[in-house]
Amino acid sequence: MPRTHSYELTVTWTGAGAGGTVNYRDYGRDHRIDAEGLPPLLGSADPTFRGDPERWNPEQLLLSALAQCHMLSYLSLCARGRVVVTAYTDEAVGTMVESGDGGGAFTEVVLRPRVTVAAPEMAERAAGLHERAHRLCFIASSVNFPVRHEPVIVVDDAA
Repeated sequence: MPRTHSYELTVTWTGAGAGGTVNYRDYGRDHRIDAEGLPPLLGSADPTFRGDPERWNPEQLLLSALAQCHMLSYLSLCARGRVVVTAYTDEAVGTMVESGDGGGAFTEVVLRPRVTVAAPEMAERAAGLHERAHRLCFIASSVNFPVRHEPVIVVDDAA
């Protein structure tokens, strides 16, 4: 029997100011994301859409969710497969295209994990685990656009 998981959070718009949504230009896009037991996350719209560039926007959060999910799935597989990872960074890039009606959609995400392994004999296995990690990632399995991977595996200098 598959297990079901439920996640809860509260998004509160904090950009109403004195006038609310009187017109498109003057209302704030700022909001706050709260989940029990966690620090608040300050959000806004992408600056292109009149948002605050010092706050997280939904597009960045989607990209982050994909990169985090892949990393966590990958590290789990490495730990189980005796591949010792000593460092991991991902310079992920997402592409979104606006539609003529004011909407839009992501067309692709490219994850670029740079993985450092403890020993040279682990490099080939480390590279091969990315595809399986992609299949196991809950977030990647939930989106309707391609999520590609361009991993780089390096061996720890101390090896």
